[in-house]
Amino acid sequence: MPSTPSSAADTPASPTGTVGLSVPAFSPLYQQIKGLILQSLQSGEWKPGEAIPSEIELAARFRVSQGTVRKAIDDLAAENLVIRRQGKGTFVATHAEHQVQYRFLRLLPDSGDASVEGPAERHIIDCKLVRAPADVARTLGLRTGESVIQARRVLSFQGIPTILEDIWLPGQAFKGLNAAHMANYPGPTYAMLELDFGVRMVRAEEKIRAVLPDQAQATLLQVTPATPLLSVERLAYTYNDVPMELRRGLYRTDTHYYRNELN
Repeated sequence: MPSTPSSAADTPASPTGTVGLSVPAFSPLYQQIKGLILQSLQSGEWKPGEAIPSEIELAARFRVSQGTVRKAIDDLAAENLVIRRQGKGTFVATHAEHQVQYRFLRLLPDSGDASVEGPAERHIIDCKLVRAPADVARTLGLRTGESVIQARRVLSFQGIPTILEDIWLPGQAFKGLNAAHMANYPGPTYAMLELDFGVRMVRAEEKIRAVLPDQAQATLLQVTPATPLLSVERLAYTYNDVPMELRRGLYRTDTHYYRNELN
Protein backbone atom coordinates (compact mmCIF):
# COMPACT_ATOMS: atom_id res chain seq x y z
CA MET A 1 0.00 0.00 0.00
CA PRO A 2 1.23 3.53 -0.66
CA SER A 3 2.46 5.41 2.34
CA THR A 4 0.04 7.85 3.98
CA PRO A 5 1.02 11.50 3.55
CA SER A 6 1.90 13.42 6.69
CA SER A 7 -1.05 15.25 8.21
CA ALA A 8 -1.38 17.90 10.89
CA ALA A 9 -1.41 15.07 13.44
CA ASP A 10 2.10 14.10 12.30
CA THR A 11 3.54 17.51 13.18
CA PRO A 12 5.76 17.14 16.25
CA ALA A 13 4.73 19.05 19.34
CA SER A 14 7.46 20.89 21.24
CA PRO A 15 7.72 19.71 24.87
CA THR A 16 6.56 22.23 27.44
CA GLY A 17 9.23 24.71 28.44
CA THR A 18 11.65 23.99 25.62
CA VAL A 19 12.88 26.29 22.91
CA GLY A 20 12.56 25.63 19.20
CA LEU A 21 13.88 22.63 17.32
CA SER A 22 17.62 22.14 17.15
CA VAL A 23 17.26 21.12 13.49
CA PRO A 24 15.52 23.00 10.64
CA ALA A 25 11.78 22.41 10.38
CA PHE A 26 12.23 21.18 6.81
CA SER A 27 14.48 18.29 7.90
CA PRO A 28 13.03 14.75 7.99
CA LEU A 29 10.45 14.28 10.73
CA TYR A 30 12.47 11.69 12.65
CA GLN A 31 15.38 14.17 12.85
CA GLN A 32 13.05 16.77 14.32
CA ILE A 33 11.97 14.22 16.95
CA LYS A 34 15.61 13.36 17.57
CA GLY A 35 16.27 17.06 18.17
CA LEU A 36 13.42 17.25 20.69
CA ILE A 37 14.70 14.18 22.55
CA LEU A 38 18.18 15.72 22.59
CA GLN A 39 16.72 18.87 24.16
CA SER A 40 15.28 16.74 26.96
CA LEU A 41 18.61 14.97 27.44
CA GLN A 42 20.47 18.26 27.52
CA SER A 43 18.04 19.81 30.02
CA GLY A 44 18.44 16.85 32.34
CA GLU A 45 14.83 15.68 32.11
CA TRP A 46 16.22 12.15 31.95
CA LYS A 47 19.43 11.59 33.88
CA PRO A 48 22.33 9.36 32.76
CA GLY A 49 21.43 5.75 33.49
CA GLU A 50 17.68 6.45 33.70
CA ALA A 51 15.07 5.00 31.35
CA ILE A 52 13.49 7.35 28.86
CA PRO A 53 9.75 7.05 28.09
CA SER A 54 8.67 4.21 25.83
CA GLU A 55 8.31 4.68 22.08
CA ILE A 56 4.51 4.67 22.49
CA GLU A 57 4.70 7.39 25.16
CA LEU A 58 7.07 9.52 23.09
CA ALA A 59 4.89 9.08 20.00
CA ALA A 60 1.90 10.38 21.96
CA ARG A 61 3.95 13.22 23.45
CA PHE A 62 5.20 14.46 20.10
CA ARG A 63 2.08 13.49 18.12
CA VAL A 64 3.94 11.35 15.59
CA SER A 65 3.95 7.67 14.71
CA GLN A 66 5.79 5.09 16.79
CA GLY A 67 7.91 4.27 13.72
CA THR A 68 9.14 7.87 13.54
CA VAL A 69 10.13 7.75 17.21
CA ARG A 70 11.87 4.40 16.69
CA LYS A 71 13.96 5.80 13.86
CA ALA A 72 14.96 8.81 15.98
CA ILE A 73 16.00 6.52 18.83
CA ASP A 74 17.90 4.31 16.37
CA ASP A 75 20.02 7.35 15.52
CA LEU A 76 20.59 8.22 19.18
CA ALA A 77 21.58 4.62 19.95
CA ALA A 78 24.01 4.57 17.01
CA GLU A 79 25.65 7.69 18.48
CA ASN A 80 25.91 6.03 21.93
CA LEU A 81 23.59 8.61 23.49
CA VAL A 82 21.06 5.99 24.59
CA ILE A 83 21.28 2.24 25.14
CA ARG A 84 18.55 -0.26 24.32
CA ARG A 85 18.11 -3.18 26.71
CA GLN A 86 16.05 -6.11 25.50
CA GLY A 87 12.82 -6.37 27.43
CA LYS A 88 13.67 -3.42 29.69
CA GLY A 89 13.50 -0.31 27.53
CA THR A 90 15.85 2.45 26.41
CA PHE A 91 18.20 4.15 28.85
CA VAL A 92 20.34 7.30 28.79
CA ALA A 93 23.92 6.18 28.22
CA THR A 94 26.34 6.89 31.04
CA HIS A 95 30.12 6.76 31.35
CA ALA A 96 29.59 4.95 34.65
CA GLU A 97 28.60 1.81 32.73
CA HIS A 98 31.39 -0.60 31.86
CA GLN A 99 30.54 -0.83 28.16
CA VAL A 100 30.56 2.97 27.85
CA GLN A 101 33.30 4.12 30.20
CA TYR A 102 36.14 3.05 27.91
CA ARG A 103 34.53 4.49 24.79
CA PHE A 104 37.17 7.22 24.44
CA LEU A 105 40.09 5.04 25.54
CA ARG A 106 42.31 4.25 22.57
CA LEU A 107 45.62 3.31 24.22
CA LEU A 108 45.84 -0.43 24.80
CA PRO A 109 48.58 -2.65 26.22
CA ASP A 110 50.51 -4.75 23.73
CA SER A 111 48.45 -7.74 24.90
CA GLY A 112 45.39 -5.95 23.49
CA ASP A 113 43.37 -6.48 26.68
CA ALA A 114 42.97 -3.39 28.85
CA SER A 115 41.25 -5.39 31.60
CA VAL A 116 44.46 -7.35 32.26
CA GLU A 117 46.39 -4.34 33.57
CA GLY A 118 43.42 -2.86 35.41
CA PRO A 119 42.47 0.81 35.78
CA ALA A 120 45.11 3.50 35.56
CA GLU A 121 46.80 4.80 38.69
CA ARG A 122 46.22 8.57 38.72
CA HIS A 123 48.75 11.05 40.07
CA ILE A 124 47.31 14.58 40.06
CA ILE A 125 50.16 17.05 39.73
CA ASP A 126 48.01 20.16 39.75
CA CYS A 127 44.38 21.28 39.49
CA LYS A 128 43.58 24.96 39.74
CA LEU A 129 41.33 27.75 38.51
CA VAL A 130 43.15 29.99 36.02
CA ARG A 131 42.37 32.53 33.31
CA ALA A 132 42.00 30.81 29.95
CA PRO A 133 44.91 31.32 27.55
CA ALA A 134 43.78 32.64 24.17
CA ASP A 135 44.13 29.31 22.34
CA VAL A 136 42.28 27.36 25.06
CA ALA A 137 39.49 29.95 25.24
CA ARG A 138 39.08 29.92 21.47
CA THR A 139 38.92 26.10 21.37
CA LEU A 140 36.36 25.90 24.19
CA GLY A 141 34.27 28.77 22.84
CA LEU A 142 35.09 31.03 25.81
CA ARG A 143 36.27 34.61 26.05
CA THR A 144 40.00 35.14 26.52
CA GLY A 145 40.68 35.40 30.22
CA GLU A 146 37.49 33.61 31.25
CA SER A 147 38.07 31.13 34.08
CA VAL A 148 38.95 27.50 33.35
CA ILE A 149 39.95 24.53 35.47
CA GLN A 150 43.47 23.50 34.47
CA ALA A 151 44.67 20.08 35.59
CA ARG A 152 47.81 18.07 34.94
CA ARG A 153 48.10 14.40 35.79
CA VAL A 154 50.11 11.27 35.07
CA LEU A 155 48.38 7.95 34.40
CA SER A 156 50.39 4.85 35.21
CA PHE A 157 49.73 1.23 34.37
CA GLN A 158 51.29 -1.45 36.56
CA GLY A 159 53.53 1.20 38.09
CA ILE A 160 54.83 2.57 34.77
CA PRO A 161 54.01 6.24 33.95
CA THR A 162 52.36 5.97 30.53
CA ILE A 163 50.24 9.08 29.86
CA LEU A 164 50.85 12.72 30.76
CA GLU A 165 47.71 14.82 30.39
CA ASP A 166 46.92 18.52 30.54
CA ILE A 167 43.17 19.14 30.83
CA TRP A 168 41.15 22.36 30.56
CA LEU A 169 37.48 22.60 31.55
CA PRO A 170 35.15 25.65 31.61
CA GLY A 171 35.32 27.03 35.14
CA GLN A 172 31.64 27.89 35.42
CA ALA A 173 30.44 24.38 34.54
CA PHE A 174 32.90 22.63 36.85
CA LYS A 175 32.95 25.00 39.81
CA GLY A 176 34.51 23.34 42.86
CA LEU A 177 36.53 20.70 41.00
CA ASN A 178 39.91 20.26 42.70
CA ALA A 179 42.85 17.88 42.87
CA ALA A 180 41.42 15.84 45.74
CA HIS A 181 38.14 15.38 43.86
CA MET A 182 39.97 14.14 40.77
CA ALA A 183 42.32 11.88 42.73
CA ASN A 184 39.73 10.28 45.01
CA TYR A 185 36.96 9.54 42.53
CA PRO A 186 37.01 5.74 42.11
CA GLY A 187 35.72 5.54 38.54
CA PRO A 188 36.53 7.06 35.14
CA THR A 189 36.97 10.82 34.95
CA TYR A 190 34.15 11.23 32.43
CA ALA A 191 31.80 9.44 34.84
CA MET A 192 32.84 11.88 37.58
CA LEU A 193 32.20 14.91 35.36
CA GLU A 194 28.83 13.45 34.42
CA LEU A 195 27.60 12.36 37.86
CA ASP A 196 29.08 15.12 40.03
CA PHE A 197 28.77 18.08 37.65
CA GLY A 198 25.97 17.05 35.31
CA VAL A 199 28.04 17.34 32.12
CA ARG A 200 28.11 14.30 29.85
CA MET A 201 30.69 14.07 27.09
CA VAL A 202 28.96 12.52 24.09
CA ARG A 203 31.63 12.69 21.40
CA ALA A 204 35.22 13.74 20.87
CA GLU A 205 37.60 14.77 18.11
CA GLU A 206 41.32 14.01 18.26
CA LYS A 207 44.46 15.23 16.53
CA ILE A 208 47.48 12.94 16.70
CA ARG A 209 51.11 13.53 15.87
CA ALA A 210 54.54 12.21 16.86
CA VAL A 211 56.63 14.46 19.12
CA LEU A 212 59.64 14.51 21.40
CA PRO A 213 59.07 15.54 25.03
CA ASP A 214 60.73 18.49 26.72
CA GLN A 215 62.81 17.78 29.81
CA ALA A 216 59.95 18.30 32.29
CA GLN A 217 57.63 16.02 30.33
CA ALA A 218 60.32 13.38 29.96
CA THR A 219 60.98 13.43 33.71
CA LEU A 220 57.30 12.93 34.55
CA LEU A 221 57.03 10.00 32.12
CA GLN A 222 60.42 8.59 33.19
CA VAL A 223 61.81 8.59 29.65
CA THR A 224 64.62 10.46 27.92
CA PRO A 225 63.99 13.58 25.81
CA ALA A 226 64.92 11.47 22.77
CA THR A 227 61.95 9.11 23.32
CA PRO A 228 59.25 9.48 20.61
CA LEU A 229 55.77 9.97 22.04
CA LEU A 230 52.27 10.28 20.65
CA SER A 231 50.76 13.72 21.13
CA VAL A 232 46.97 13.41 21.28
CA GLU A 233 44.83 16.55 21.47
CA ARG A 234 41.21 15.77 22.26
CA LEU A 235 38.25 18.12 22.19
CA ALA A 236 35.21 16.56 23.89
CA TYR A 237 31.66 17.81 23.40
CA THR A 238 28.44 17.57 25.34
CA TYR A 239 25.00 17.65 23.72
CA ASN A 240 24.41 19.93 20.72
CA ASP A 241 28.15 20.06 19.97
CA VAL A 242 29.07 22.32 22.88
CA PRO A 243 32.84 21.92 23.59
CA MET A 244 33.41 21.15 27.27
CA GLU A 245 36.92 19.70 27.56
CA LEU A 246 40.29 20.25 25.93
CA ARG A 247 42.76 17.49 26.73
CA ARG A 248 46.36 17.30 25.52
CA GLY A 249 48.10 14.03 26.24
CA LEU A 250 51.53 12.56 25.66
CA TYR A 251 51.45 8.78 25.31
CA ARG A 252 54.29 6.30 25.71
CA THR A 253 54.08 3.55 23.13
CA ASP A 254 56.88 1.22 24.20
CA THR A 255 54.37 -1.04 26.01
CA HIS A 256 51.09 0.27 24.53
CA TYR A 257 49.64 1.11 21.14
CA TYR A 258 46.93 3.46 19.89
CA ARG A 259 43.92 1.62 18.46
CA ASN A 260 40.95 2.99 16.57
CA GLU A 261 38.06 1.26 14.81
CA LEU A 262 36.93 2.67 11.48
CA ASN A 263 33.31 2.00 10.59
